[in-house]
Amino acid sequence: MSKYDIIVLGSGPGGYVTAIRASQLGFKTAIIEKENLGGVCLNWGCIPTKALLKSAQVFEYLNHAEEYGLTLDNADKDFGKVVKRSRDIADGMSKGVQFLMKKNKIDVIEGFGKLKGGKKIQVTDKDNKTKDVEADHIIVATGARSRELPNLKQDGKKVIGYREAMTLKEQPKSMIVVGSGAIGVEFAHFYNAMGTDVTIVEFLPNLVPLEDEDISKQFERSVKKAGIKVMTNSSVESVDTTGKTIKAKVKTKKGEETLEADIVLSAVGIKTNIENIGLEELGIKTDKDKIVVNEWYQTNVSGIYAIGDVVAGPALAHVASAEGITCVEKIAGVHVEAIDYGNIPGCTYATPEIASVGMTEKQAKEAGYELKVGKFPFSASGKAKAAGTPDGFVKVIFDAKYGEWLGCHMIGAGVTDMIAEAVLGRKLETTGHEVLKAIHPHPTMSEAVMEAVAAAYDEVIHL
Repeated sequence: MSKYDIIVLGSGPGGYVTAIRASQLGFKTAIIEKENLGGVCLNWGCIPTKALLKSAQVFEYLNHAEEYGLTLDNADKDFGKVVKRSRDIADGMSKGVQFLMKKNKIDVIEGFGKLKGGKKIQVTDKDNKTKDVEADHIIVATGARSRELPNLKQDGKKVIGYREAMTLKEQPKSMIVVGSGAIGVEFAHFYNAMGTDVTIVEFLPNLVPLEDEDISKQFERSVKKAGIKVMTNSSVESVDTTGKTIKAKVKTKKGEETLEADIVLSAVGIKTNIENIGLEELGIKTDKDKIVVNEWYQTNVSGIYAIGDVVAGPALAHVASAEGITCVEKIAGVHVEAIDYGNIPGCTYATPEIASVGMTEKQAKEAGYELKVGKFPFSASGKAKAAGTPDGFVKVIFDAKYGEWLGCHMIGAGVTDMIAEAVLGRKLETTGHEVLKAIHPHPTMSEAVMEAVAAAYDEVIHL
């Protein structure tokens, strides 16, 4: 039986990053993966969706070439090739992870891993052959999948999850997207840009409901302008898939409506992959579909840890990676700080993009802070106007008393690449005045952060 210092169960952005950091720290490390190295994020999530969205963006540019003084006859798309580009990028990234495993001398064990007593894992390969491996430390990083609602069962054909949405053989004429979190609105944007008739159904009063309300309102305006139908305070009660098209009964404030579409995409959140991996047998505590861990990701059973989507906290790739690194550094006895879950950025890659970190205005008020709030619209940004992307704004929230940067919320072109400034600023406990006095380059989208801070302190120049 093979013995290791650390075995990681699952090779998503949590698992493979953990394994690399463990190897860097001198641990003999293995990783167990049942399907594709890189997990959902690389193969079916974060990366390939960005490739699809890039195709959508280029197509939108082509359709609006006249606005830039260019002429173009009949821009068209080949849906199959768009999907193929996305798959090729995912495959390339997965091969990249294979290379990293070899480089860091990590053993990749293919198969489905199940925890056993005595710090062992039973691995069943695709031919149903089993073998046991053991380690001093086992880190569970099995991630999550698309959650199914009881009245919206996924058949993979007409009612689909994000996985099928990425590889449809042909483009649907119409689609209902249930749920308006990041996954829902990104796919809604992609299919709408490609020419599919899209309706978003959201149970809560706002689209992207976790965002600051100003962001949600701006996003809803932009989405409707793009031609996507929006139904908030609504829920899909049942679907009839027997006919050629799907008939979905939607309950709204005004009563019940029937929508027809070729495809229903269920994007109502995720379900953790914690079944059949031996948690019950070992008595590992779970709560509401999550494995219970302490701040160093230790479960209640010695030598077994869990990170990423299977534990409480935001289900994001960068969070899983950070948790895994924290976990193995703690095992190695390196001085390590616990993760500050109040300073994790979230990004949505629809058009316009959304990026945010820290408290929303509503949360900051509820926490009892006296606030200084500043907004700077991209319509006043020279760079945004020149690029033809004037929609959106940057919003900053400061504590009026001590100048602490409580939250930063952005919506507009390319803002996902700008939010790191706020994350770093907050990590270094910067104040509004320090941001204001940090000279930002002009003309850029990023100077809108400085301008928004100036607006919060009544010093704004360009408004």
